[in-house]
Amino acid sequence: MNKRKFLKNTLIATTGMTVTPTILLSSCKNEPKKEENMEATPASAATTFTLPEIPYGYTAFPDTIDAMTMEIHHSKHHQGYTNKLNAALEAANISGKTIEEILMMDDLPTAIRNNGGGFYNHSLYWDILTPGGAMSDTFKAKITEDFGSEEAFKQQLADAGSKRFGSGWAWVCQDADKKLHICSTPNQDNPLMKVSERMGTPILGIDVWEHAYYLKYQNKRGEYLQNIINIINWEKVEARMS
Repeated sequence: MNKRKFLKNTLIATTGMTVTPTILLSSCKNEPKKEENMEATPASAATTFTLPEIPYGYTAFPDTIDAMTMEIHHSKHHQGYTNKLNAALEAANISGKTIEEILMMDDLPTAIRNNGGGFYNHSLYWDILTPGGAMSDTFKAKITEDFGSEEAFKQQLADAGSKRFGSGWAWVCQDADKKLHICSTPNQDNPLMKVSERMGTPILGIDVWEHAYYLKYQNKRGEYLQNIINIINWEKVEARMS
């Protein structure tokens, strides 16, 4: 009886040892399938924005903006706004809208306001710096009509940027009545947003955050503004008018 009992207990113990590893192995085999399924599932149905390329490269304006500033500004700052905007839209379950439609929404969440503004503002900034494009006679006539002269227009634009306390943007916008006006906004706000003191459709935006100019100009924001106004592609600006 003792021998039979010993053999019985040994068999049970041996069986238990073989069953347990089988369960573990089975579990391990299932894990890769679970990971594959997770990767195959779309992460989100939300609108996804991508960083626009700079077709003219980082060395297009060596006398006005140094290449290192251009590269950091675009590949780090603008890319960061793009990534955080996409994450904020996913979290808020917002999809199927243009960036303009998003920025004009009521009660924008702070993350979308900041990063959506950063994405839109910089996209406009890079576009209006595209090399070439002098003012047409038609655009000059519009500038004279709304600001008195081309010189007065450029000075008012430079003043809007230089007098912006802290970080922000200087803008040329078009109102619903087609009249042009100049304003500025703090941080990454813009005139599309309902928080703006004066709303309108931006046709030109100049970044006056320190990261846009500090490596070359240090604290000389006024010099940066005067120089950058001289390389604006006015054909691009005029094309944004309705």
